Amino acid sequence: MNRETRFEGSDNLVVVDRTNRRRNIIIVAAVIAIVVAAIALAKIMNSGKRADAPAAAAAGADGGKNGQIPTVSVIVPGQSAVSRMVTASGALAARHDQPVGIAGQGGRVTRVLVDAGNWVRAGQVLATIDRSVQAQTAAQLAAQVSAAQANAALAQSNLARAQALVGGGFVSKADLDAKRAARDSATAQVRVAQAQLGATRAQIGQLDIRAPTSGLILVRSIEVGQIVSPASGALFRLALGGEMEMRASLAQQDLVQVNVGMPATVTPLGLQQSIKGSVWQVSPVIDPQSRQGEVKVAIPYSPAIRPGGFAEVAIAAGATTAPLLPQSAVLSDEKGNYVYVINDQHKVERRAIKIGTVNDQGVTVTQGLSGHEAVVVSAGPFLNPGQAVNAVRSAAPPR
Repeated sequence: MNRETRFEGSDNLVVVDRTNRRRNIIIVAAVIAIVVAAIALAKIMNSGKRADAPAAAAAGADGGKNGQIPTVSVIVPGQSAVSRMVTASGALAARHDQPVGIAGQGGRVTRVLVDAGNWVRAGQVLATIDRSVQAQTAAQLAAQVSAAQANAALAQSNLARAQALVGGGFVSKADLDAKRAARDSATAQVRVAQAQLGATRAQIGQLDIRAPTSGLILVRSIEVGQIVSPASGALFRLALGGEMEMRASLAQQDLVQVNVGMPATVTPLGLQQSIKGSVWQVSPVIDPQSRQGEVKVAIPYSPAIRPGGFAEVAIAAGATTAPLLPQSAVLSDEKGNYVYVINDQHKVERRAIKIGTVNDQGVTVTQGLSGHEAVVVSAGPFLNPGQAVNAVRSAAPPR
């Protein structure tokens, strides 16, 4: 041990331990060093915070969660020449739906020769009605015609003989006039009998229900044994030439853009196949309640077209100029369609829009944009209105 022994002016022995003294000195020095290091570290951290303050302020203004301003791609669409398409939905129907009934007195149905879905030609017999009574009447009238013709022939012979004898004085002129009158009366009786026979035969012909025009049978409402009359109404419904149409209701502002002859595309509900047609009638009036008018689009026959069904139509109503955006730029929620535009303060702004046609070229904006705005191309769902961004302009779509 490192100890020092000293003798003082007394008899007591004092022993001094220098180990504890050195330990205390070392502890004090360590504490001083720690305090100095803490002060230096505090100064460094304060200077770092002051340097990061602008960046933190910018990040706070941005509202971003990553602590930095996001970069987004924008497009200035301008005005592009696009086809103006008017879309609507409506019911399918026969262009000319012809009801076919009985023209005669009626009776019991004996035969039905066609069914719904059959094609018929003009004048083709569709059904027949019992004609036994009318046939007997026609036979009676035919016999009366024969009798009248015989009487007319006899009267003509009597007149001829009288004319031969009048020159010899055997027949007076009065008798000759009487025989001529009898001949004329008999001839008239022949014509009367023939007219009655013709009328009866015409009535018999009316007991055949015939197709007024060529076309497609849509509905059959007659069966064998059924008693029919002119009051029975339509026994068949016929689509003239099989031509169909779609009847669409358009708003007043859309109706003024549609004219007769414009091409249209009709897509029946539930089918991917579309059928080409054209507008053949535009309603001259607007419904005062709905503020809509009807447009009729003629379409050729197709097995996919069933009258009474539902379809959508797109009418090519000429061309117009409008902003054209990529589909990724257009967003939608419960409030409707919208896009994000970057304003002069480099902040995000929501803009409600109305879209027109949507095709491979993009989405046509009919309302809400002038075409001079910087529209966010994508990443719209990750932005918030009022958020600061760095906008990078990309190329506009081809026009």
